[in-house]
Amino acid sequence: MFRYIVPGLLAAATIAGASQAAPAAAPNSVFTWIVTPDEDTCHTEIELLGKANEPAQIDLMSDGEHIILRFTKDEMPKRAFLAIDIDRKPYSNLLTRLENPKVGTMVLSDETVAALKKGGTLLIAWLSSEPVSAKLTGSEQGLNDLKTCGAQVAAQYRANLAARQDAEARAAAESRAKQLADEQVALVRAQKEAAEAQAAKLAEETRQQQAAADAERQRQAMEEQRAERQRAEDEQRLQYQQQQQQRYYPPRPAYAPPGYYRPYSRDDF
Repeated sequence: MFRYIVPGLLAAATIAGASQAAPAAAPNSVFTWIVTPDEDTCHTEIELLGKANEPAQIDLMSDGEHIILRFTKDEMPKRAFLAIDIDRKPYSNLLTRLENPKVGTMVLSDETVAALKKGGTLLIAWLSSEPVSAKLTGSEQGLNDLKTCGAQVAAQYRANLAARQDAEARAAAESRAKQLADEQVALVRAQKEAAEAQAAKLAEETRQQQAAADAERQRQAMEEQRAERQRAEDEQRLQYQQQQQQRYYPPRPAYAPPGYYRPYSRDDF
């Protein structure tokens, strides 16, 4: 992770290293303004000490517009208006508990930030079981660098977010266009298949009707042929019967009546 050490604070860093190597004797912690970029903000860590030399840590964060104090505490109200002391002068700000019930933040007012830049000692009475404090050596340069880092990181984050949102919007638009095109192609294909199915159905019905008509014509032709054969057979049978009848029962010859016979009428007498 990239860390930025404020120029001119090498001596403070040396003092901080020494305080880590041996137990701190003074109630005021001296820290190094190390600015660390995060995803959309930058932060620096501040260690505060009490009389028992038990450390308590806070973070100062910035997005380029605001300075936010973030801390952890086992118990805290959902909201509270609490003060932090800078050079023994209280500066009150709104405390807000985050979704994690052990993490809270304070958006510091411009007056509080100005006091931090010019002040020498930061004291917080409610952060731990006892008041804890830290020296604000180099705070003006440190806070300026924190805001500069936060502004650049936030601007880059917003640019990346906008680019990502644009890419997602383009991808969504392309996906919708592709889906619409696929739906149109599917609709055209379905219409074509329906038309082909209808045409095939009509063709099949026409074929069946034609086949039925052909079968009916064939049946009628066969009926006519059968009737014709029946008539021919009947005529042959009749002719045969007539021939047989003439053979066994020849017709009697027709004789003219005798010449001497003539029927008389009354006029003859």
